[in-house]
Amino acid sequence: MAELRIGTCSWKYKEWRGIIYQSSNPDHFLSEYARHFNTVEIDQWFWSLFAENTVRLPDRQTVENYAAAVPPDFRFTVKAANSITLTHFYRQRREDPLIRNPHFLSPTLTREFLDRLAPMQPLLGPVMFQFEYLNRQKMPSLGAFLQHLEAFLPRLPQTFTYAIEIRNPHYLNRAFFQFLQRHHIVPVLLQGYYMPNVVEVYQKFRTLIRDTVVIRLHGPDRSGIEALSGNRWDRVVIPRDDDLQAIAWMVKDLLSRGSTVYINVNNHYEGSAPLTIKRLQKILNEGGSTNGESNA
Repeated sequence: MAELRIGTCSWKYKEWRGIIYQSSNPDHFLSEYARHFNTVEIDQWFWSLFAENTVRLPDRQTVENYAAAVPPDFRFTVKAANSITLTHFYRQRREDPLIRNPHFLSPTLTREFLDRLAPMQPLLGPVMFQFEYLNRQKMPSLGAFLQHLEAFLPRLPQTFTYAIEIRNPHYLNRAFFQFLQRHHIVPVLLQGYYMPNVVEVYQKFRTLIRDTVVIRLHGPDRSGIEALSGNRWDRVVIPRDDDLQAIAWMVKDLLSRGSTVYINVNNHYEGSAPLTIKRLQKILNEGGSTNGESNA
């Protein structure tokens, strides 16, 4: 059955007071948020790899608190820990040597991460594995990457829904989407940074993208919008009207095909994620524009 869930990337922004929140107490933000939106992305547990033997996983009490703050029909999408998805440790300088991450695609660490999420499992949408830009130093080819995934995915609990986001534009080809479809993995389409337009990607691979899809709306210039907004996320500073019209067309096309669609909006997309959602919902409710035709 077709389903649309639109929410934000995190919810912990005091600048949303008056837009979403009445309370000034951050402890009440999530429960207030859930009165407005039916999904949210948790990215706080992504930042987990601090040294070779220092991996930080979710605190179970925090997971329980989040689960208790929302109604039963709410859904979280969760970014898996980067200790699982990084091929190498971050480098402080470009000239520093690459050091392999021994936890890369570790089924053991992933199962431990998922076990920490157990209190919110009934409320979970896709658990997203986000991979950074994989150049040839870190991953020789898409084929090699898919081989790693081929060995990794069957060893995970089948009681969760998994999604994959890649940030190498060259990996977005038919072989990649066929792999996801074959393994029942949800594609994550990222709008922003140096990735191609999500609508163009969807049109090109439409026949391989259905069932469930996550669309993450980020902007192309993170530092630029931070400067324009002054890191106050209470107004739209870069309207992306054409983007939203095209995304609305894509969403309607997916829903007409019976897909479940998650849209996760970041403040860095236009300047204020809740206001972007209102703008997108208005287009969807009013009919919007049907930009282009599918060529699939």
